Amino acid sequence: MADAKPRVKVPKTAKAGEVITIKTLINHTMESGFRKDKNGELIPKKIINKFTAEFNGKPVFTTDISPAVSANPYFQFTAKVNESGTFKFTWVDDDGSTYTDEKEIKVEG
Repeated sequence: MADAKPRVKVPKTAKAGEVITIKTLINHTMESGFRKDKNGELIPKKIINKFTAEFNGKPVFTTDISPAVSANPYFQFTAKVNESGTFKFTWVDDDGSTYTDEKEIKVEG
């Protein structure tokens, strides 16, 4: 799905030991496979089924997603940062497609 576009909001800086809030959203139809198109044909199922967030290669947040989740899934969570580094976000689709985004944060002090 070429139109799936992740959007992520991570603070650019933080103090050592600070708990930050991270917000993610991906534009995705989350098609259940039960709806029909204008010709009466079933629209193929296309669901993001997993989301993970890592910081410097270590898992911070992960969730399995069910077909009941609405289009454009949004997640907000917190993470404690002790060092500068990179957050990597990955969304996995039923068809094997993956969508990723990365954001850096600089930790002071």
